[in-house]
Amino acid sequence: MKIDIITLFPKMFESPFAESIIKRAIKNGIIDLKIHNLRDFAIDSYGSVDDKPFGGDVGMLIRPEPVYEALKEISDVRFQMSNKKKIILMSARGKKFDQKKAEELAKLDNLILVAGHYEGFDQRISDFMVDEEISIGDYILTGGELPAMIITDAVSRLIPGVLGRDKSNQIESWSEIEIEGKKIRTMEYPQYTRPQEFMGHKVPEVLVSGDPKKIKEWQIEQIKKGFQK
Repeated sequence: MKIDIITLFPKMFESPFAESIIKRAIKNGIIDLKIHNLRDFAIDSYGSVDDKPFGGDVGMLIRPEPVYEALKEISDVRFQMSNKKKIILMSARGKKFDQKKAEELAKLDNLILVAGHYEGFDQRISDFMVDEEISIGDYILTGGELPAMIITDAVSRLIPGVLGRDKSNQIESWSEIEIEGKKIRTMEYPQYTRPQEFMGHKVPEVLVSGDPKKIKEWQIEQIKKGFQK
């Protein structure tokens, strides 16, 4: 999968993607991740990418030209809707990101994330340059870089081979599983490791019983209860 991120602050992405699972996925060629500096597409030699909004509002808005030029260079087919490619704008007013959306995006060949800063974007960027807007929650951040990192992480781990064992993401928090013929999306069942007893708190006896059938029944029962921390 190819993931492109357009940002004014490319160095913010160096540390998060230089560690652990995503680093390994990039090294193994499972994910092709590229960070693009929006200032490389500035309108002048000063690196200008923003300007004051019409109407007298405060703050600065990202101009349409730099985003257009960046997308034109990144995209194989400019701004055309495709089942295998999506351009997504990080936006506080966008649709809230969840596991279902992560699963949808993980099926793409190319995901392009546009992270803004300052007051926001010129409306024309939203109107005809991107496929949709996504928010990671009902709160205000200083920019779209952290949301882009979160979406990249959530999507990447769903790509076959990224976690090493493809079954490791089948039953986990907010996965969709089938129980008694019904598909449900729920929290993962509680899990335990050694020691078997810690400060008076014991591991449920069924988990050390050695009976796979009873263990499976217990896990399903915990999922039904909607176990939460």
